[in-house]
Amino acid sequence: MIIYGRNPVREALRGRRARNVGEVWATAGAAREPWLDAVAVRRVAAEEIERRCGSSAHQGLCADAGPFHYASADELLAGEDPLLVALDQIQDPQNLGSICRTAECAGAAGVVIPERRAAEVTPAVCKASAGAVEHLRVARVRNLADFLADARNAGCWCYGASAAGIAGEPAPVAYNEVDYGGSGVVLVLGSEGDGLRPRVAKACDQLISLPLLGRIESLGVSAAAAAALYEILQRHRRSP
Repeated sequence: MIIYGRNPVREALRGRRARNVGEVWATAGAAREPWLDAVAVRRVAAEEIERRCGSSAHQGLCADAGPFHYASADELLAGEDPLLVALDQIQDPQNLGSICRTAECAGAAGVVIPERRAAEVTPAVCKASAGAVEHLRVARVRNLADFLADARNAGCWCYGASAAGIAGEPAPVAYNEVDYGGSGVVLVLGSEGDGLRPRVAKACDQLISLPLLGRIESLGVSAAAAAALYEILQRHRRSP
């Protein structure tokens, strides 16, 4: 995997894939970054970097980081009181990267994504996450609803974000009216266009909603993730 951009390359060099990072290419200007002093850098023109990574957003740097290694779902659930983010068919790499960045900053133990019909970790996701995926564990599962059942069996409480509610399910509760207690929390977010699928929503313990006080009818999924994650973080900090 050829990753690009200053933050993704820097975090790869100090993250979980550090030993796998191979060649690093940089323009003369980018090669002067202090954190590259101990790295063998091949200086090339910007056109060469764009040719290697396939993007003009490289900021003068790219690197061969090796394959991205996914964690197992069991590994994420084995942690003590884990805070996890489960994404139901998020397909936009920018959204996946942004959510991973927020999750890592909020101290989440990991992110869970489906194996099919969903964005996976790519160089574009690495860039959008500002390198957060180099430190955050990401697991892929065959069936998200089944994973949520496993999470509940492991003692976690699963909260699905849903703006309008889902037929056959109780109405969502305001996101700031939940205590987010229990031995672990899984925040579940739906796809950009359709939200949570019914089976995934049914696998949640509680549906939550964020207030929409303006004229727009929906909040972007990455913004919703940020608001909900930091509410959960604040509730945990207030807990004795």
